[in-house]
Amino acid sequence: MPHETPQSAAETAVEIKMGRPRCFCEDAALEKAMRVFWEKGYEGATLADLTTAMGINRSSMYATFGDKQSLFRRALALYFEGPMSYIPKALAKPTAREVIDALLEGSMDLLSDSANPRGCLSVQGALATGTEAAEMKQAMIDLRRQGESLLAERFQRAHDEGDLPAHLAPADFARYISTILTGIGVQAANGSTPAELQRIVRIAKQSLPL
Repeated sequence: MPHETPQSAAETAVEIKMGRPRCFCEDAALEKAMRVFWEKGYEGATLADLTTAMGINRSSMYATFGDKQSLFRRALALYFEGPMSYIPKALAKPTAREVIDALLEGSMDLLSDSANPRGCLSVQGALATGTEAAEMKQAMIDLRRQGESLLAERFQRAHDEGDLPAHLAPADFARYISTILTGIGVQAANGSTPAELQRIVRIAKQSLPL
């Protein structure tokens, strides 16, 4: 076994004194951060909550993800790519009614899953925030508006194809469906059971004007 050189020995001593950088999976750490934000909201999630769940120290968090706002933005993007991936699939359905049914069912499945935190991250993540979190609250408002805009575009296409009743304005109808989906998220956050959410979805479907 070769002898350690004085230089490598010194480097080893420095590493022992300062602590070796902790290796971690960035994707797994981001998912854990997403779930902390999902459960506690942006302002409620402390740096200690986040770093403990992610299994890293603050220096590693800042070096990899940036500040808390940057981490939240990435967590929110992951939330839309993962748990809310049912939305683009729903928008691709061939009829407006199938789009709505898929959105309602997808929302109910997500929100009634006991493995997930209660409610919807995009709704409750920035509720009851102070002025310091106003930027994050606005970011989520913008994302929800973007989703509503995509739904309005899909309904406009349905309207043009004769698949949507002529008296329904696509933008207003998209706002109506978005309101139902947001309401289901609030009910889930309030502790509604899966059976109760299912009944809400059933009534919503029965009330649709198409």
